[in-house]
Amino acid sequence: MLIVNIRLLKKYIVKIGFLTLSLSVLAGSYEDFFKAIPEDQVKVVSSLLARGFDPNTVDLNAEPALLLALRQGSLNTFEVLAKHPKVNLNVRNSYGESALMLLCLRGQVVLAKLLISLKADINHPGWTPLHYAATSGHTELIQLLLDESAYIDAESPNGTTPLMMAARYGNAKAVQLLIDEGADILLKNQLGLSAVDFAVQGNRPDSLKLVQEAIQVTEQKKRAGKAP
Repeated sequence: MLIVNIRLLKKYIVKIGFLTLSLSVLAGSYEDFFKAIPEDQVKVVSSLLARGFDPNTVDLNAEPALLLALRQGSLNTFEVLAKHPKVNLNVRNSYGESALMLLCLRGQVVLAKLLISLKADINHPGWTPLHYAATSGHTELIQLLLDESAYIDAESPNGTTPLMMAARYGNAKAVQLLIDEGADILLKNQLGLSAVDFAVQGNRPDSLKLVQEAIQVTEQKKRAGKAP
């Protein structure tokens, strides 16, 4: 009986030793991974991922690795993470922003195209990548998103549309593109504000003129349709 107990004790000791070693290795990998991301050390990150490290791991501030790489400007590492088959491309930061939304805000066309090709979400409730592209006036990204079936009149939580954001924060080219592509120029958000109001608040006379002219054209068409 004593011999059996000794054997069992040895087995438990060995198992505990393996568990301790595994935890130690895991802790080391975690530190290496999140040290490598800000430094854009692609080889280190790629090696850890190849060994089974989870690309969706969050740092000590609960920030997902994918978004950390983007925030730090570690774009090579970001690309490696984005291409990993197990990564969640639609993970959000504490402000509810996805990687594609942030790329559209910054005008990073190449990486935005990559995420779209990898099936990142374009349409979802609330703020969308199109809102963000319109906010910064990035017409190439606006067109790209629309070509990929982005909903042109997507509503933010308070009903604000991409056209409204373009009118206040973007530029006249972005406003014109959205109008040409069929954005509803008469919509109002929950505060009762229209694209005209947004352009006025943003002191954007060029955008204001475009929206007002589009409204006039719409009204003329309506009157013409009612004429006998």
